[in-house]
Amino acid sequence: MVAGCAGSGGSAGGSTQSAAELDALTQQIVKQSFHDKGIVKVADVFRDDETTRLCNAADVAGKPLDGDTAKRIEELNMKAIKWPSDGKFLGDWREGEKIAQSGRGMTWTDTAKTVNGGNCYNCHQITKEEISFGTIGTSLYNFGKIRGVTDPNSPAAQEMVKYTWGKIWNSKAYNACSNMPRAGHMGILNEDQVRHLVALLLDPKSPVNQ
Repeated sequence: MVAGCAGSGGSAGGSTQSAAELDALTQQIVKQSFHDKGIVKVADVFRDDETTRLCNAADVAGKPLDGDTAKRIEELNMKAIKWPSDGKFLGDWREGEKIAQSGRGMTWTDTAKTVNGGNCYNCHQITKEEISFGTIGTSLYNFGKIRGVTDPNSPAAQEMVKYTWGKIWNSKAYNACSNMPRAGHMGILNEDQVRHLVALLLDPKSPVNQ
């Protein structure tokens, strides 16, 4: 979003500044407009790393990362995925549904004790009963069924189980500049919450797969 604004401003004004210069200027302006409020701190909003910088710059330039850079970023994020400490990838899909449908946590109106939600509904359709959902991300309805997962505990399903965990934990390991938040990597969700979401997506009894 920040990068997009910078790109638009530069184009409209006929600026000769580079994409990186425009992005840096926009970041500076936006940071000056923010202030700490409640549990939300400016430092948390503007956490920076190489992945963010490169993807923002690509957004400003209006073109994707080159293939080699994208591959390097994906490999970097893949190494950063934290796999289940106890080896258990699957939790309770009922808890996963609560997490997916919750947008609470990490806002200035929340408290430090507020449990973070996954906010998944804001970008994805989750079940066929939903009448309102975001479309930035693909529909998750029938996620496991479409991928042939009839028993997520079976050896045949383990590759898809691991992929689902990794995608939730750090989406940029699979798509360098994905719009999907790096939920586990950025501390938005913890291990147990990711387990429950994996179950929501893959358990045949989950409403996702009905």
